[in-house]
Amino acid sequence: MKSIFISLEGPEGAGKSTVLEALLPILSEKREVVATREPGGVRIAEDIRNIVLDQKNTSLDGKTELLLFAAARRVHLLEKIKPALEAGKLVLVDRFIDSSVAYQGFAGGVEVEQVKWLNDFATDSLKPDLTLFFDLEPEEGLKRVMNNGEREKNRLDLAELDYHNKVYKGYKALLKTDSDRIVSVDASQSPEEVVKEALEVIYSRFLGEF
Repeated sequence: MKSIFISLEGPEGAGKSTVLEALLPILSEKREVVATREPGGVRIAEDIRNIVLDQKNTSLDGKTELLLFAAARRVHLLEKIKPALEAGKLVLVDRFIDSSVAYQGFAGGVEVEQVKWLNDFATDSLKPDLTLFFDLEPEEGLKRVMNNGEREKNRLDLAELDYHNKVYKGYKALLKTDSDRIVSVDASQSPEEVVKEALEVIYSRFLGEF
């Protein structure tokens, strides 16, 4: 079977991780699936994740974040994503290149073209076949995060609302410039409805691959 690479993107609290967990058993019935996340997915990248998201590391600026995320993305690509794609598997990743553009670019103050260039460098210009953008207003997403007692609150969760509004604006800009790859999913719906909509997008995009 042909490999498929799908990334899940969205602001904090949009439900990406929950949707990925719900999609995994459904899609695994039809073909072999590898589910992973960024930053993380492999040991070195998880170590970098702990540094970037630690609440104590408030001195990290946008460029430092970008370089750390790019390093994590590179090792993740080589150790997990690329081998899975070469084996013809379906790869689902919670966040990928668009997160850097939205977070370190639009919200972190790094020039967007520089963010894109570094991402291309780190990934050998690999892009997902499909990106699902879980669209939810930042204020609502942050309410979900703060009301979720089981979720660990990381450094980015605790940023000011203005920061998260810039992230959201960045995603919206990407939705326009990369409309052939990025598809919006209404994340304000119930979890079941969000999963259903996501599946419909996946099945319609990859006819004959399931």
